[in-house]
Amino acid sequence: MTELCAIALGSNLSSEIGDSEQIVQAAIARLATHPEIEVVRVSNWYRTKAITLPNSAPQPDYINGCAILRTSLSPFQLLQALFNTELIFGRERRERWGARTLDLDLLLYGDRLIDTPELVLPHPRMGDRAFVLLPLAEIAADWIHPVIGQKIANLAQNPPDLDLSHPIAISPMYHSNRK
Repeated sequence: MTELCAIALGSNLSSEIGDSEQIVQAAIARLATHPEIEVVRVSNWYRTKAITLPNSAPQPDYINGCAILRTSLSPFQLLQALFNTELIFGRERRERWGARTLDLDLLLYGDRLIDTPELVLPHPRMGDRAFVLLPLAEIAADWIHPVIGQKIANLAQNPPDLDLSHPIAISPMYHSNRK
């Protein structure tokens, strides 16, 4: 059995792969090669101001976007596949909300509700983040948030952090050759 899932992607550090936009595009391409993951749709990429903890050093802007995946992996297996992909792209977990080469967040797994130390679904902060809601609304406008009970398009109309993160669409969507 397969399930539709939504993920968020972000990067604000370059690596040997390239700049942040090249990294998120390469991450999508990498996920598309997984035998149990199909990349169904990918949003536009957005340039977003980094939101940091108080008294933190300024960070470069992020490149953010979202993708819809179809998978036969369990939520925990998919989360592990996302973590493995982050590692391939040089992700180091040093500090909360720190700069990173790649951040992949599992936002939604069908309408599943999970609350464990390893995984909380839906993602607990997705409803507060313009850099998640705006790109997600492009590709999953009618998806109902399983806790809030509203369509993603409605949640994206006025996200709480819009004035802080200032997301701006910068590039066209990824198109998969897989069917």
